[in-house]
Amino acid sequence: MTMIHTGDGPGGIRLHVQRLAPAHGRPATATAVLLHGLLTDSLASYYFTVAPGLAAAGTDVVMYDQRGHGRSERPADGYHLDAFVTDLERLLDRLEITGPVHLVGNCFGGTVAFEYAIRHPERVAGLSVIEAKPATEAWAAEITGILRRISTELVAHEAETLAWITAHQGAHTARLAKSAARLVRTTSLAQEVPESQLLSEGQVRAVCCPVLAVYGADSELAGDVRWLEALLPGTRSVVVPGHGHSVLAEAPAQVLDLLLSWIREPGGMPPGPALAEADAR
Repeated sequence: MTMIHTGDGPGGIRLHVQRLAPAHGRPATATAVLLHGLLTDSLASYYFTVAPGLAAAGTDVVMYDQRGHGRSERPADGYHLDAFVTDLERLLDRLEITGPVHLVGNCFGGTVAFEYAIRHPERVAGLSVIEAKPATEAWAAEITGILRRISTELVAHEAETLAWITAHQGAHTARLAKSAARLVRTTSLAQEVPESQLLSEGQVRAVCCPVLAVYGADSELAGDVRWLEALLPGTRSVVVPGHGHSVLAEAPAQVLDLLLSWIREPGGMPPGPALAEADAR
């Protein structure tokens, strides 16, 4: 386990970081930074899915627990989107990663990735976002509703809800839900994330790197395919049939293949069956 402090002064935080290098000392062909989602997520969602395959293919893989999550420090406040983006900025500086990186963001991690790409276009080779969207007014409305439901249904009735989750979804899911409830109960995350400064559609259009957007066909976010493509004409959208919001966990092999193709040649991934599904929507 590696703990890295992002720096002294306001906003500095200790982050749990894992790095997977290509096997046998081979030089890396690219660097990918993997960003996980909110509440129930951590770097483990990548460690047990696509990270080993990316490293085996020659990619230098960096993943970390975002503030408040996993083994990273959990401050009582400081959870506006800007803080998460600043963590990424400072972490890459501490790791002395100066060249353009490929950002891979799942859910909220994708929102962080979009923001970083707007701030630092020269430091991003490509974006791969999974079940994610930039921080627009529509995003704020959705995340507010999600966090409100968690506060009212999970935190306010934690014992009963956890018992139901254990009985119907298993002990592992219940442990994740318990961790999410604790994060909402003991920090200002649920209040601050929805209050984050938002992007206009004009600002989203400032993303100048190639974008791969992956969605589960059964997810509500799949409806954003055309909207994102209209804003960013270079976007390649892939809708994976038979899966929902948890497409990273449910279809890791498919997601890995998409990421490898995109990292090898951002913007040049040929259409496949999943992309044809997206075009048919």
